[in-house]
Amino acid sequence: MASMASTALGTGMLMSKAAFAADAPNAPSPNQTSGPVQQDGLSPRLTMHGLDTWNGTPAAGMRVDLFAIEGDRSRLLQTTTLAASGRSEPPLLIGDMYRVGTYELLLHVDEYFASRKVNLPQPLFLSKIPLRFRITDAGQRIHLPVLFGPWSYNYYRGS
Repeated sequence: MASMASTALGTGMLMSKAAFAADAPNAPSPNQTSGPVQQDGLSPRLTMHGLDTWNGTPAAGMRVDLFAIEGDRSRLLQTTTLAASGRSEPPLLIGDMYRVGTYELLLHVDEYFASRKVNLPQPLFLSKIPLRFRITDAGQRIHLPVLFGPWSYNYYRGS
């Protein structure tokens, strides 16, 4: 019976779903808004945070290029080096530079791992990580956390 189904807890014990639900803390429902959360006091901006999952550290010192994509062409806007926290400091785009459009970040992971003398098979599987995205509302803040290792990466839109 579905109502009598049990949930394994990883300790070898079984607990009914009803008992499990009764023991769970009351969590608030997720916010069902269509856009990102607005943060008071922060002007619209583009920031990123590089996180090295291989070493378990912020991607301090990694070189990142930011391009504006205009049709079939790309235009380099800036090159930055991530701070000790792995964050882009100052923001990549802010003020009059923060505009609706298509952009690309290029993360130089090959240089990053070489500078840390990480013992990895050569040539590296990933050399550069391109992240293409759009700013559709210049009134919203965009933060891009990027988790990467020698063989994979993941990023998402934060706020």
